[in-house]
Amino acid sequence: MKSPSLESLSSIHEDGSHRTIHPADVQGRFTAWRRWSALLLLVIYIALPWIPINGYPAVFLDVQERRFHFLGLTLATQDLWVGFFLITGLAFSLFYITALFGRIWCGWTCPYTVFLEHVYRRIERWVDGDATARRRLDEAAWSMGKVTRRVVKHGIYLLISAIIAHIFLSYFVSLKKLYQMMQGSPTQHLTVFAVMAFLTGSLYFAFSWFREQFCVILCPYGRLQSALTDDHSVVIGYDRKRGEPRGKAGSTAGACLDCRRCVQVCPTGIDIRNGLQLDCIGCAACVDACDDIMLKLKRPTGLVRYDSHAGLQGGQTKWLRPRILLYTGLLFLGVGAFTLSALQLSPLRASAVRMVGAPFYVANGTLRNQFLVRVINKRNSPASYQLKLVGSLPAQLATIGLTETLSLGPLGEEQKTLVLSLPEASFTQPFKLQVQVTDINRGDTVTTRVMEFLGPDSHLQSDAPLNPKDFIQ
Repeated sequence: MKSPSLESLSSIHEDGSHRTIHPADVQGRFTAWRRWSALLLLVIYIALPWIPINGYPAVFLDVQERRFHFLGLTLATQDLWVGFFLITGLAFSLFYITALFGRIWCGWTCPYTVFLEHVYRRIERWVDGDATARRRLDEAAWSMGKVTRRVVKHGIYLLISAIIAHIFLSYFVSLKKLYQMMQGSPTQHLTVFAVMAFLTGSLYFAFSWFREQFCVILCPYGRLQSALTDDHSVVIGYDRKRGEPRGKAGSTAGACLDCRRCVQVCPTGIDIRNGLQLDCIGCAACVDACDDIMLKLKRPTGLVRYDSHAGLQGGQTKWLRPRILLYTGLLFLGVGAFTLSALQLSPLRASAVRMVGAPFYVANGTLRNQFLVRVINKRNSPASYQLKLVGSLPAQLATIGLTETLSLGPLGEEQKTLVLSLPEASFTQPFKLQVQVTDINRGDTVTTRVMEFLGPDSHLQSDAPLNPKDFIQ
């Protein structure tokens, strides 16, 4: 077995070629908790498209209709600005957790880790055996038995990858429509089929070959670890004071037997005794492995444990420190901003804009302005609305196209042309107006932004002929 070092990645050979890591299986409290949490996350991922809330899946990103459903909340395209606060809030929360507990996200809840460790590597153990058997099979010459195992394993990999890709696709096209697509020919939905095929191939490549290299090479989160953590962040570490010098039981004063069990179970192939490293995803497999050895020798556990660098040096972990206080303040600020943004969302949206072209028209003594009024029903049920003009309106103002009552279906929208006419003689100056839309049954009211009725400047109007001399200096 290759000895891990700080000079090179454990997943590559000395010549730079890829080296497959076969982590040994491990039992322990952290492993059990990780498996239960992974099972819960997998159930959530599979179940969300099946759970109906208000007539739609719990999470349904309907890109085609530009409607986005989250646990009963429906967002139109115009509401996606709220997503900025949600996404940045989730990213900042991840940074906040990292400052406290290191890369606990990577080892426990990252979707990539969940699929790799708790789906694909479980399949590999079932088909090829334990770590020793898998390494022996890799080194063995090709035979009928080896070919059979490879075909079975990679066939299951492809099947699982296709299932994961289809579930992911169901978040965007709904299960019902996805099932209809699956019954037809791929040429009928070529774009969707190509997306599904690409996702399946990418998942198969990532989880069958690329594996832990994604966490080390592609994922930027691991590289942010050094900037987000400090000496008081709780990470997985090796108690060097207690463990050194290493050696067989009874031969040294150190508690570490140098059994390399922590290296054998590591999914990225590192030696945690070399200190915190970029490759470490905080999965705690080495903690369970070391504790198991200590229990067999009837020694205290915790030689490898969750602790801060200060704690491993014999000091006290400081939970309240300047960066945590700063992060806490920013976190509450972000939660407040998101809450205020979410409270501004309305199940009804209305907008009015001036039509493209001239700002006004004059014909036969009549002044005309034209606008487009758009009303969106963001509820999952039908609604009827009352529309009316509000503002300082002249008595002679005539309206065409603005019906008093508008009925829309669930998540429906309608765009109407609004023509406002006024006798030219009655126009003295521009005036402002708005369209008020009221839900007749629920009482929700939305008012569009202020529009302005425009016309010719009365000071510039004259029937006298122009005299060129008046314009020559």
